[in-house]
Amino acid sequence: MIDKQNKIREEEQAVLVGVVQKDQREPQVQEYLDELAFLAETAGAVTVKRFIQKLAHPDSRTFVGKGKLAEIKAFVHLRSIDVLIFDDELSGAQIGNIEKEVGIKVIDRSDLILDIFARRAKTAQAKAQVELAQYQYILPRLRGMWKHLERLGGGIGTRGPGETEIETDRRIVRDKITLLRKRLAEIDKQAFTQRKERGEFIRIALVGYTNVGKSTLMNLLSKSEVLAENKLFATLDTTTRKIVYETTPFLLSDTVGFIRKLPHHLVESFKSTLDEVREADILLHVVDTSHPNYEEQIGVVNKTLQDLGCFEKPTLTIFNKMDLYGAKTFDEWLEDDTKEQLLRDLEQRWNDETGGNAIFISALERTNIDTLRQQILDKVREIYRVRYPYKTDFLY
Repeated sequence: MIDKQNKIREEEQAVLVGVVQKDQREPQVQEYLDELAFLAETAGAVTVKRFIQKLAHPDSRTFVGKGKLAEIKAFVHLRSIDVLIFDDELSGAQIGNIEKEVGIKVIDRSDLILDIFARRAKTAQAKAQVELAQYQYILPRLRGMWKHLERLGGGIGTRGPGETEIETDRRIVRDKITLLRKRLAEIDKQAFTQRKERGEFIRIALVGYTNVGKSTLMNLLSKSEVLAENKLFATLDTTTRKIVYETTPFLLSDTVGFIRKLPHHLVESFKSTLDEVREADILLHVVDTSHPNYEEQIGVVNKTLQDLGCFEKPTLTIFNKMDLYGAKTFDEWLEDDTKEQLLRDLEQRWNDETGGNAIFISALERTNIDTLRQQILDKVREIYRVRYPYKTDFLY
């Protein structure tokens, strides 16, 4: 019993803070905080309470108003909270002011995501990418974050440069950024050479919001063992597998998941990883259809693809987790005919939206996987025929 209590206390107790601005609705912000809670859980924290305030504009000193901050402070001290997590990006001065007022560690959404990436990074490339993003995050906040940088107690938001380099100043941080960029440039050259050595194979990249089932689908399509778990950003390093369907070979890559408000420093730092998306011939956009905000997630992914210059690539949209969609959407008393009609309407809608490039599956239950494989094969063969018209011996 004592061990169990100690284990519970080892998890940091977190309070989440969100602001409903003039162009938002409270239910929308609540949904954003649901995702923030999942991010906190992935980082090893337990969400104890949420605070939401309606503001036309965030306060320049403390982001939330004076009264709301006093309310948060009272709760924090009553419950011995470890960390305060804001859903929006804070300036260094705001972090310093809030920490001074409430007396505990304060981090924002970007800091939390960086922490998760630091936990997940395994290869030298991923570690260097995350470290670069952390220093880029710190640089404009140095003046207001000195207490923030001196945290030595561990826990989320303290991994990487902040926990060991208390003496960090702008010159040292800039030197670190320059060094990391040079190191990543060398890694990029090696990665580019490796990609060139893959020869004439058609290349496919799995893309999508984080935790939609890309790695599970990768395992299913390639019969490989890629880490797949119900956590955000389980995949940081791109995994590529050679696959042969019938007699036709191609390369399939699993890539890092996208997310709302993904720190732009991470996008910049993970350029070489995202090159797999840029250089792909076909994109498989995986969607968690069971998520209540799956349409917004589709929008986030499409916007990121536009930013990467990849939105016009041939894309097959894969609506995954249809088993969960039915369980969450349909009342148990709904007649089967009505359910089937609603599903047909859903499929028709997205086929119209994607120009017929949509398929509905369950990777977990292997529903419609054979049809998916055939659609992938058809798209791969189509590109081979155009690109290599005189090499068709493996297309049939």
